[in-house]
Amino acid sequence: MAAKEAKSGEPIVIKKYANRRLYHTEKSSYVTLEHLAEMVREGVDFVVRDAKSGEDITRSVLTQIIFEEEAKGHNMLPTKFLRQLIGLYGDTLQGFVPGYLEASMDTFASNQEDLRKQVSAAFEANPAMANFEALARSNMEWFENTMRMFAPFAAGTMGQTRPGEAEAEKPAEKKDASPDVELDDLKAQLAEMQKQLSTLVKKS
Repeated sequence: MAAKEAKSGEPIVIKKYANRRLYHTEKSSYVTLEHLAEMVREGVDFVVRDAKSGEDITRSVLTQIIFEEEAKGHNMLPTKFLRQLIGLYGDTLQGFVPGYLEASMDTFASNQEDLRKQVSAAFEANPAMANFEALARSNMEWFENTMRMFAPFAAGTMGQTRPGEAEAEKPAEKKDASPDVELDDLKAQLAEMQKQLSTLVKKS
């Protein structure tokens, strides 16, 4: 979904004051982190700036939103993934992580839209399946496997040679899995999810 912008075509500016209050400049009103989280879900593009210095602090505010969501029990980030991510801070590969994660999430989001359509079609075919919470619990293992698509990067790249050392690499050494392999795995998991949904429809 394309991000929605302010009437001027620019991202909406949210000002953060020293008292931690957030001010929506377009609506001329104060908002909360929950409001910003809802704006993200609706695809509204915004930037958060320090009211005094004008510094762009969007990244830290978005991180705070994630922290708040996790604290509420809406856990999406596996502990293993968090440990691996923390371990990459200060590593020589740190600069590659943002692009890798962004590309991985773009791929997941693209497949996620197809999954939503499949779930919606299943609900329309059988209204008795409207209890999505039960469906989500029954497929928790599938979601956990999907999140593991991040893991090969942290585990595999730790053993990669640094620039200039490639010549010394032995031909017989095992190469890291390519992004295409990870994408194929994700597609296989999506296919399995569709199969499970079909089975549930037939049983209902």
